[in-house]
Amino acid sequence: MKFADIRFVFTALAAFVLMGAPSAHADRCDALAKQIRDQIEGVKIGKTVAGVIYLEHPAVKQASLGCSSRNASNQIYASTDDRKPKPEFFDFLAKASALVFTIPIKDTDRGVKRCYGRIGLVRGTNIVTRYRRLDISCTGTRIGKTGGTTVTVSRDKSE
Repeated sequence: MKFADIRFVFTALAAFVLMGAPSAHADRCDALAKQIRDQIEGVKIGKTVAGVIYLEHPAVKQASLGCSSRNASNQIYASTDDRKPKPEFFDFLAKASALVFTIPIKDTDRGVKRCYGRIGLVRGTNIVTRYRRLDISCTGTRIGKTGGTTVTVSRDKSE
């Protein structure tokens, strides 16, 4: 075998190994999305774009599962058009967060409701809090008589 042939084989092998790593990462994220779909009634899996898997649920306007990045392990995002979200919205967030971060549903529910409860005139409309090693960000918007609420739950990769 010539040196050029050996070099080609090693280059092809290295490319195969490097291309295999991202697919394993995507498979973990897809498996997590399927687990959410199987555990929460009414959830449908939508498109996957740039490491974000969009989810559909009757209680939310928009929802997504963000896969691992440099600084966050995973992320759950949900928004609704209601200024005062229905209990189904909080239920969806609590169950999805509990599945993603493997902590009790009761803890995730309390953390999300605690963050949402702080939105107001005194503290403002953009609240960032930590609860049980989760970073929870709640935003309330008010446009005329309508408004909306967005909640993001994530965990720092160092934890």
